[in-house]
Amino acid sequence: MANKKIAVAIRDVIAEEMRRDDAVFVMGEDIGEQGGVFGCTRDLQKEFGKLRVRDTPIAEAGYVGLGIGAALTGMRPIIDFMYLDFTFVAGDQLLNQVAKLRYMYGGRASLPMVIRGQQGIGRGNAGTHSQSVETIFTHIPGFKVVMPSNAYDAAGLLRTAIRDNNPVMFIEHKALYITSDEVPDDPDFMIPFGQAAIKRQGKDATIVATSLMVSRALEAAEILAADGIEAEVIDPRTLLPLDIGTIVESVKKTGRALVVHEAHRNAGIGAEIGSEISEEAFKYLDAPVARLGAKACTLPFALVLEDAVVPGVDDIVESVKDLCYRKN
Repeated sequence: MANKKIAVAIRDVIAEEMRRDDAVFVMGEDIGEQGGVFGCTRDLQKEFGKLRVRDTPIAEAGYVGLGIGAALTGMRPIIDFMYLDFTFVAGDQLLNQVAKLRYMYGGRASLPMVIRGQQGIGRGNAGTHSQSVETIFTHIPGFKVVMPSNAYDAAGLLRTAIRDNNPVMFIEHKALYITSDEVPDDPDFMIPFGQAAIKRQGKDATIVATSLMVSRALEAAEILAADGIEAEVIDPRTLLPLDIGTIVESVKKTGRALVVHEAHRNAGIGAEIGSEISEEAFKYLDAPVARLGAKACTLPFALVLEDAVVPGVDDIVESVKDLCYRKN
């Protein structure tokens, strides 16, 4: 085991997989000499050269298209988006080509692509560089959607993604890159998709949280514990496939559920998870499933306003207390 920041864990897994398999290569904006805006491809071009670590023009639709062709002919591209907000520039390629090609070829073609990059708040990057876009890709059949919250998960899930024969949206968070965790040294360390992690045991309420909200949920759970409320915190880790079984079993035990994510509350992944909880565990619920997400406004530039839009620790605490104290 080695203690690594998420950015370093991601970089090391990419390097190990490139050494293991000559078909793996990376392309994106400023990933070569610069090593990526957040350092996730630092020094890779020095080791593997410009053919396998390719700097691209500012042309997202173009290099996603190149990735599609490469994947169809046996390569395993990792497409690096500087900001996942920019996936909208390549929307036709991603939503109408990447997601659908295997189905349209009747399963005779595979598309082993990883589309990875970062999203979210934390740096005052404002409305077009801070969005959370995961729900867009969970709605389109054909993708697998991954959202790690720590370095351990990022390493294990990324290796699984690179070796998968289907397109994977690998969604990182800019504010988490500098956080550290113990990561196995095993070059074959993998975490299966569709396997949630119970981050904290509890009996009074279930908090399902994604990405940056996992650490906020854990902090909220400590505050709640001081008030006599033991919250169980679950990190789905992957949204497609979603481990609804682990979530439902927790809710059956606690009788209450809160889903919290950074994306806008309206039509966010919390609505889907909440609906599935209601379908699978309705008779166990002591209160309606609650949701927390960003308020319905464009993400601001000012950090103080950014914090006001996105759920914080206090919001989670108050929502869980409302679940526990309300009367049906």
